[in-house]
Amino acid sequence: TLLCRLPLISVALVQGKAIGGGAELTTACDFRLMTPGSEIRFVHKHMGLVPGWGGAARLVRIVGSGAALRLLSRAARLDSETALRLGLSEETLSSSDETGALEEARAWLSQYTEGPASVIRAVKEVVTAGRELPMEAALRTEKDIFGTVWGGPANLQALVRRPKHK
Repeated sequence: TLLCRLPLISVALVQGKAIGGGAELTTACDFRLMTPGSEIRFVHKHMGLVPGWGGAARLVRIVGSGAALRLLSRAARLDSETALRLGLSEETLSSSDETGALEEARAWLSQYTEGPASVIRAVKEVVTAGRELPMEAALRTEKDIFGTVWGGPANLQALVRRPKHK
């Protein structure tokens, strides 16, 4: 849960196997990327268990209740293509080696992290509030966070650039 609530955008880079607790950990990240030949597998059933670190609840929110029920009750291996199709993974990277995959993941992540850190943190905070809080509380949080960036340096610089009108 602490990982989910980080004020940063987080990515799980799956190289090899993310099994059991490792699979649960991937659900705590904002995004998941996989390399060719990697897999995610919720094996808890085979151990006479269910996920206990929030992986089931987060999986339902990521892939929907039907897909989560199938994944947890079958303990199925998810290769990168299947995970991508289900929405559990955002992309299958082309590189399998550690250095190349890490560089690819960094490049992929940069599309979400470029820009003022204060705005990226604010975006993450409003999304987290929308996901975790009741609607009225999420709306209040969004309004409060909006107030912290309105008229701030990033907002004023953007008004000068007029990106909305280009």
